Amino acid sequence: VQLQASGGGLVQPGGSLRLSCAASGFIFSGNAMGWYRQAPGKQREWVASITSVGSTVYVDSVKGRFAISRDNAKNTVYLQMNSLKPEDTAVYSCNTWISSRGYWGQGTQVTVSS
Repeated sequence: VQLQASGGGLVQPGGSLRLSCAASGFIFSGNAMGWYRQAPGKQREWVASITSVGSTVYVDSVKGRFAISRDNAKNTVYLQMNSLKPEDTAVYSCNTWISSRGYWGQGTQVTVSS
């Protein structure tokens, strides 16, 4: 299982970023996918998930600002982040669960600062 996130960067408060996560090594279309983030000095936090059929759920702090989506033809999951706040600063990584085992890929840094 390989998960490679990309698309992070430095953005001003109120700005937007779109993260991508390319997946391989498993049947992507049949698996739910998620995004997590970890800020410096804090525990990893679940952000959003999307089921194999496209149902989505979000942590309260990002509802209405973030949107998770997937393209099964490209084996890729996305996280559109709008109205970014300094507290969104973290390393973001994507995740899936296979046979009760969690997999996290290498993350991408998102920094929200003026």
